Amino acid sequence: VGVLLGYGNGSFAGETAYSTGSAPIAVAVGDFNNDTQLDIVVANFGGNTVGVRLGYSNGSFANQTTYSTGSDPIAVAVGDFNNDTRPDLAVANFNKKTVGVLLRYDRGALKDKITFAPTDGSRLRNFALFDFNNDSLLDIAVVNYGTNNMGVLLGDGR
Repeated sequence: VGVLLGYGNGSFAGETAYSTGSAPIAVAVGDFNNDTQLDIVVANFGGNTVGVRLGYSNGSFANQTTYSTGSDPIAVAVGDFNNDTRPDLAVANFNKKTVGVLLRYDRGALKDKITFAPTDGSRLRNFALFDFNNDSLLDIAVVNYGTNNMGVLLGDGR
């Protein structure tokens, strides 16, 4: 994954490249260890993992920590799914036809993967997070590949 730090005037420094897992396909950012520095999450389509690199205040990143996902993770997003004020991670798994949510705990560790599957068995291509039913819980809108439809998974806060 490449990072270009901004100068604040519309221009950027040269790219700094960080290694990822196999076939990186999507990226998201969030503060997983509560240090006010943005961390990077990469979906590794070919390795069935996501990689998290914790950010430092100088704009560099720590070594990658990997977490297992379903088959062929294709999209990632950061949001607070259980309303504990800590960012969690959602992963769309293309061939597994599921969305996995990894909950964040103390010190930035992600665990307790919860898996959701659309009822029509579609392959998920991408998704967006929003509180669609105004219950103060994040929901997930998924775009389904091959069936030309979309669906909404309503969050329950657990």
